[in-house]
Amino acid sequence: MPNAPSRRWFVAGDINGFFGLVVDNLSILGFISVALIGIFQFPAEVVFARMFPGTALGVLVGNLIYTWMARRLAQKTGRDDVTAMPLGLDAPTSIGMALLVLGPSFVAFKQQGLDEQAAALATWQLGMASLVVMGVLKLALSFFGDAITRAVPRAALLGSIGGAALALLGFLPLIETLRSPVVGFVTFGLLLYVLVAKGKLPVRIPGVLLAFIVGTALYYGLGLAGLGTPGFKLPDAVPLRFTLPLPTLGFVDGLAYTVPYLPLLLPFGLLMVVGGINVSESARAAGDDYRTRDVLLAEAVSTLVAGFCGGVAQTTPYIGQPAYKHMGARMGYTLLTGLFIGLGGMLGYVSGLVQWLPIAVLAPIIVYVGMDITVQAFHDSPRKHAPAVALAFLPSIAYLLVIKLGNSAWIEPARYAALYNGVDGHGLPDLATIVTLGNGFIITAMIWSTALVAMIEQRYRRAALVLLIGAVLTLFGFIHSVDPRGSVYWPWMVQGLAKNILWQFAGAYVALAVLLGGLSLQRHAAPQSGNAA
Repeated sequence: MPNAPSRRWFVAGDINGFFGLVVDNLSILGFISVALIGIFQFPAEVVFARMFPGTALGVLVGNLIYTWMARRLAQKTGRDDVTAMPLGLDAPTSIGMALLVLGPSFVAFKQQGLDEQAAALATWQLGMASLVVMGVLKLALSFFGDAITRAVPRAALLGSIGGAALALLGFLPLIETLRSPVVGFVTFGLLLYVLVAKGKLPVRIPGVLLAFIVGTALYYGLGLAGLGTPGFKLPDAVPLRFTLPLPTLGFVDGLAYTVPYLPLLLPFGLLMVVGGINVSESARAAGDDYRTRDVLLAEAVSTLVAGFCGGVAQTTPYIGQPAYKHMGARMGYTLLTGLFIGLGGMLGYVSGLVQWLPIAVLAPIIVYVGMDITVQAFHDSPRKHAPAVALAFLPSIAYLLVIKLGNSAWIEPARYAALYNGVDGHGLPDLATIVTLGNGFIITAMIWSTALVAMIEQRYRRAALVLLIGAVLTLFGFIHSVDPRGSVYWPWMVQGLAKNILWQFAGAYVALAVLLGGLSLQRHAAPQSGNAA
């Protein structure tokens, strides 16, 4: 049988691929649990028994589909070196869900008078609904992925998430890293040694796994010796128990809660579609010609399955498919990873593993992810578009300031009355301006960067059109929402100084669009690429 080698399920290289992919998924699950339980005091029972089983099921389903796709491609081509697409939890959006959606909403629900369990239940329903919203968006956009990448320049797509990565995935986890300075700094330094400097290790194990082992041993060793940070204690044991993630309609009750978070959720889904396209191209360049639409559909289906069954973090194909191929991994590593994570979520041993991973050990890998995404935004965009990438970073800084100054979802709404006070005749109040700029920051970054790329390309009418779209989005609160919570609204429902801010921000976009439209009437030199609008 000439095609027999292509039907082998496992090869030696699958072991290396398995450890690498499992560590990636465990680190993200660990950070979700640490952020919700440690930072927001979310009930651990809900995280481990309700959120994790459905989230892990999405990883299982996606990896099973990608394993089947690899086997089908191997049989079709007669090759025995086909490597499956690696699938797991998306780091930026999963961490964004924990820090920007689930945690703040839990605190907000408690401030509305709900007890801890009721607030946790409502937050879980919000998480499920968020996944369903993103899954439906990804399902629809999977048929139009190429059109999206043509309409939105890479500088805007990568710059918008790059800014969020630098400010939110870089800075916020860095603070958590240095709350245990010795453990965090050593773990972070070791990660930089193996991932950035490509340093040689004395043992043949994945570098990230070694960093986790060293950091965890250091954390517990110092803590048990009384030399660790104040308040050290061993984690509570998580009992092993079987929890079957069955489909539930709980997400229906959470749909209404998603409205204030749509300016975050919609870009999260869009970015995964674009990322899936890039990953497909990367695998194709490495020799494995997967159909892009199939890759995107599998990603959307696994996200929807997770959302319907209680999950709160979306899945995505990872960009490192060529790296796994170089490890010698084929199709067995995705099968093993899916089974390990999926069954671990149902049986509880994944919860037990992440419970023992300290945040000072987990946070450094998130900082590295933030750095890597930021660097990618510049490397993978045309050099002349670098100013547009940098511009896309600025709105995320405003959102970071909102978080540090006091996110409206974390504190009493009455404290935000000062937002619209203090007009001194020299402009809008500082805090009101910062909050308005930060709300919808990912979409804002896309609008700004897309318009600047069009200007760089001397397509001024296109830039004016993009700015007019920004004005419309501003009117309805998708960007620059004057509601401190970031909610969308009908513009005629806004009153007081907030109404003034709304129309001034929308008017700013219109004014610049009109100016660029007028300037486009001049005669310009032919642009270096593309045609002038």
